[in-house]
Amino acid sequence: MTTLTIVLFCLVIFITHFLGSVTGNGCTVLALPFAIMLTGIKIAKPVLTICGLLLCLYVVVVSYKDIVWKQYFRIMIFAGIGLPIGMWIFNKFPENVLKSILGIFIIVISIKGLINCYKTNKVTKPINNYVLNFIVFIGGCVQGAFTSGGPLVIIYATEKLKNKSNFRSTLCMVWVTLNAIIVAQNFVTGAITPEVTKLLLFTLPFLLLGAILGNYAYHKINDTIFNKMVYIILFISAMFMFL
Repeated sequence: MTTLTIVLFCLVIFITHFLGSVTGNGCTVLALPFAIMLTGIKIAKPVLTICGLLLCLYVVVVSYKDIVWKQYFRIMIFAGIGLPIGMWIFNKFPENVLKSILGIFIIVISIKGLINCYKTNKVTKPINNYVLNFIVFIGGCVQGAFTSGGPLVIIYATEKLKNKSNFRSTLCMVWVTLNAIIVAQNFVTGAITPEVTKLLLFTLPFLLLGAILGNYAYHKINDTIFNKMVYIILFISAMFMFL
């Protein structure tokens, strides 16, 4: 692994985890395409999983009181069911096909959300609870497969967690739990290689800087801008599914 590769990887970590610290989501799905191009998926995925875990753990520590535990447990039930299925799917089905289907779905949702943000009449029909639960289940599958199920879980969170502080801290608690499971599975299967560990150590200062600056920026933006940022990141992450 060249010095230039390491520098570019650290830059990707800083930018994406800054955004992830602001919104509570999006760092892994934004970083994954670039990280894969730099190091390949066998190295990129475990490094990004651990980085996502550490970032979300930081957000949880600084905003623990804002977690809505009822919604956390509800998300965990359905996403937890999907997580092992996603781990199995990752090894059995073509990655490009799965990512393309997911990308199209997320683009539709993000455009719909942005349109609602700019409507003068904010009254919108809520999504059925059964549909929301199924979306979270699919999000768990995607998290297990690509460590990037956030865009789907966001759809649930935007319906159930209207306050931006509850939204960010609750989602981060979800990712701490799910990513911890995936990291444990990576250790068991031997995916945490010396090369993965070496790259992770290089990225940690950039991860910390992005997390701290993102948390500062989060406290400076209002709810309207926050909601728009969430849907814009959703849309961008969906476009990356086609890379």
